[in-house]
Amino acid sequence: MADIPEDAIVEEKFLAASGPGGQNVNKVATAVQLRIDVFRLGLPPYAYAQLKVLAGSRMTAGGELIVTARRFRTQDANRQDARERVGELIDKALERQARRIKTKPGKAAKARRVDEKKGRAAIKAGRGRVQID
Repeated sequence: MADIPEDAIVEEKFLAASGPGGQNVNKVATAVQLRIDVFRLGLPPYAYAQLKVLAGSRMTAGGELIVTARRFRTQDANRQDARERVGELIDKALERQARRIKTKPGKAAKARRVDEKKGRAAIKAGRGRVQID
């Protein structure tokens, strides 16, 4: 898992979590919202572009990645969970995509396609009005 540099963490805010947990949820702010400045991570351009795709709506226009963790009942567990999720996102973004090799259809495939088209055209031509001579 990729390490997140401390200077990349813009803000770590604790929020009141929703969901089960009884009175603990109402009294203690256990959910963590982690804001990361993506530009300070020092990612290569391909990884930055992939991170934008993977993050989707969690990435702001200003280049901040916002991750909210509220799975656990304690602040520490949620803080660790948020950092792990950011690390996993970065790891996925750093994986190089396999390069696509363009291919073209062969002569036989082109001939089959044209023959199929001619066959369909003949069928459709036969559907016209019947003329009695």
